[in-house]
Amino acid sequence: MGCNNCSTNKNGVPNGCKSNGNCGTGTCGSGSKMAVFDWLSNMTLPSGEPRFNIFEVRFKNGRKHFYKKPDNLTLFMGDAVVVEGSPGHDVGIVSLAGELVKVQMKKHNISVNSEEIKEIYRKASQKDIDIWKLAQDKEPETQRKGREIISRLGLKMKLSDVEYQGDGSKAIFYYTADERVDFRQLIRDLAGAFSIRVEMKQVGMRQEAARLGGIGSCGRELCCSTWLTDFRKVNTAAARYQQLSLNPLKLAGQCGKLKCCLNFELDTYLDALKAFPKQDLVLKTENGDAVFVKMDIFKKLLWYTYKKERFKWFKLSLNQVNEIIKLNKNNKLASPLEEYENDIEEEETKVNFENVVGQDSINRFDVNQKLKKKKNKRRHKKNEKNN
Repeated sequence: MGCNNCSTNKNGVPNGCKSNGNCGTGTCGSGSKMAVFDWLSNMTLPSGEPRFNIFEVRFKNGRKHFYKKPDNLTLFMGDAVVVEGSPGHDVGIVSLAGELVKVQMKKHNISVNSEEIKEIYRKASQKDIDIWKLAQDKEPETQRKGREIISRLGLKMKLSDVEYQGDGSKAIFYYTADERVDFRQLIRDLAGAFSIRVEMKQVGMRQEAARLGGIGSCGRELCCSTWLTDFRKVNTAAARYQQLSLNPLKLAGQCGKLKCCLNFELDTYLDALKAFPKQDLVLKTENGDAVFVKMDIFKKLLWYTYKKERFKWFKLSLNQVNEIIKLNKNNKLASPLEEYENDIEEEETKVNFENVVGQDSINRFDVNQKLKKKKNKRRHKKNEKNN
C-alpha cells in the first residue's frame, strides 16, 4: 500500500513506505489520525540507560491510555496487547513506545507513578483477538437497540457510538446531549438487555463530527477526522478579524459549531492588522469628520465616510490614511476625502485565458443555429420565387 507521498516505480505502482504501516506522513489508509511516527526510533540511548517501560495503547474512537510493561515482555509499535480493564481485560494496539511516551505523558500531566497507568498483561493471542472481533461485531446491533431504548424512555440525547471491551464484558456508550440527562434508568435497561456492564461517556459535537467524517465546504475531508486532534475554542472574533460576514450558515461546520479552520490564518491576519489604524479612529478633514466603514487587508485599502453624509464611501490607501492621522496629531485638518480618492491609481490587470480545448465562444452552437435559420429562410424565398 502507498500513500500520496510514496514514490512510484516505472510502471506507476506505489513503492510503499516499507515500514509495515507506520509512515512518516501519517500512515497509509484509514486510521492515520491515531498513528504516530517515532522520529527517535533510529537513535540509541546513552550507555546504561534503561528503555522506558511505559507504552501508549490506542483503542476505538481515538481513545488512548498509558500502560506499564512487564520486564520479560518485548513490544513494538503496532503489536496487539491485552491490557488491564475495569473490570476484566481489554485489547488494544501499541501506538507509541520509547522516549516519546515521556513527552505525551508530560503533555497530559501524568506522572510515572500515577494510578491511572495500568498494566499490560501479555501480547494478544489468536484466541484473544477472536473474542475481541466477536465483541466488535455486536456493536452495530447494540447501537441500534440502544437507540430504541433511548427513544422509548424519551431522553433528549443521541447515541453516537458503542465500543465493546476486548473481553466483551463491558461496553462504552458514547452520546451527545445539549442538556444534562438523567440516564440511571437507561443504564439499568441497557445492562438488562445486553447482560453487560455499561459505561456512559459524553462527547462533544466536534468529536462526533470527527468520528463520522465527511467533506467540508472546501472540497476536502474534514480536518477533525483526518489530522486535527486538539479542538481549540473558536470565537466569532476570528471571523471579524478576517473581515468575514457573520453568516452562521457559512461559518458553521458539520458539527454545528464554528469551523476550526477560522483559527488557521488568524495569526497572519493579526500580524497584518498591526500596520492598520484602529477602526474607531475618526479622521478630521476640512469637510468634516470621517469614520471607518470597511477595509481590504490584502490590497491595503480602507473605506471611510463622513458622519453627516453617510451615503457616500471614499476609498483610501493605507499610506493616505496614515498621512491624515499624522496631520490630525499635529492639530491640522486634512484635505477632503474626495481629493485623496482621486489620487489612487489602480492598475487594471487583464487576465488572458488560454484556449485549451479549441472553443472560441461559449455560444458557438447558437451562432451556427442562427446561420442555419438564415440559410433556410433564403432557400424558402428562392423556392417561393421559382414556384
